[in-house]
Amino acid sequence: MSVHESSFIVDSDVEVPVPAAGEVWTVGAVILDRNGAAFAQKRSADRRLFPDTWDIVGGHVETGETILEALAREVEEETGWRLRRVRQFLGTTTWTGDDGGGLRHEADYLVEVDGDLDDPALEWTKHSAHGWFGRDDLVRLKENLRPGEFLIHDLVARAVETLPDKS
Repeated sequence: MSVHESSFIVDSDVEVPVPAAGEVWTVGAVILDRNGAAFAQKRSADRRLFPDTWDIVGGHVETGETILEALAREVEEETGWRLRRVRQFLGTTTWTGDDGGGLRHEADYLVEVDGDLDDPALEWTKHSAHGWFGRDDLVRLKENLRPGEFLIHDLVARAVETLPDKS
């Protein structure tokens, strides 16, 4: 059973955290293609936060937005695709960036989108590359990172590993 959140479907067992007053929240979307590979984009080298590293689609929850509204907005802004379905809550992570912005809480989701998956409309001022990462090339998500900084790799690996093996 699923519920509709405006123009997209949210599976009934999907958890949605409710931010407390004063907390800074971000959202992340693990987007899979037909083959079960996950989409990631490389942050530009001049980015203040996590420069030149692979990242999933996502960003900050703005004032007055719900977690899922922010998720839909970020998917569209960063790729041109439209959020169709929120399939699974992948968990909440609390982290402090290298930009002095303080503590953040991040809610991550496995989602399905509508649009041309071969031609994302990236924000080229913020990202320098994009790619699809299957089970066999997840290690690329660790580029330019030190041990302990594998949040994106581990999140995508968890999402990809939950899918049935297509081989």
